[in-house]
Amino acid sequence: MKDILTGLLVLLSLTVFSQQTSWEKWELESKTDIRLLPKYGNVEKTKKQKEADKILIETMLKHDSSLKKASNRFINLGFQFLYKNDIKTAMYRFNQAYVLDSTNTDIYWGFGAIYMSLGQYEKAKEQYEEGLKITPDNTRILTDYGTYFMWQHAALIPTDKEKAMIKLDSAMTYMSKSYNLDASYQQTTFKLSILYLTKGDCNNAWKYYDECKSLGGQIIIEAYTKDLQRECKRKKK
Repeated sequence: MKDILTGLLVLLSLTVFSQQTSWEKWELESKTDIRLLPKYGNVEKTKKQKEADKILIETMLKHDSSLKKASNRFINLGFQFLYKNDIKTAMYRFNQAYVLDSTNTDIYWGFGAIYMSLGQYEKAKEQYEEGLKITPDNTRILTDYGTYFMWQHAALIPTDKEKAMIKLDSAMTYMSKSYNLDASYQQTTFKLSILYLTKGDCNNAWKYYDECKSLGGQIIIEAYTKDLQRECKRKKK
């Protein structure tokens, strides 16, 4: 049974974020642009910046019935920009979501995604953990936190298989918790299929693959389907 290579290849295929923005460049620019830091780096804003925040809140309340809805709108916008490889604009939108509703823990899902796209996995982990401290049952964060452990497993498998398996177990723990809270999230079902294939459990690999397909299967890529078919022959009914 193919080990982590299948899962790693799929994860690499799923990573649609641009690597053109280097971490060094991002870190340098964030020293003069607090919009590139989660929650604006928690620094005291200028009078002009505070006025801009006030205008944003007043404007969005004219379009949405609550600041929570407005905040969610900006989080969705942030991910749209992230999928288009516009990482900076994505971070701006996540921070604006924070301005609109600082209690909305989905912002940590967004901040974590930014750092994952920049290859700063430990910083992503910090964001996920901060969000989960506030809302332990946030399924989107749980799934992406599980994804963080999948990457850790992939990084460790060539040099330390024992530690790599611990990371794999952690990935399974968080992904399963997310699934138990919400079985309709495609990211969770698809990644559970990857995890079970990596562990050599064909029955569950197909089970979660089929569940993802039944939910629409938009995120399933052909390369994974071929790997699954090759490594796990379906049992005849």
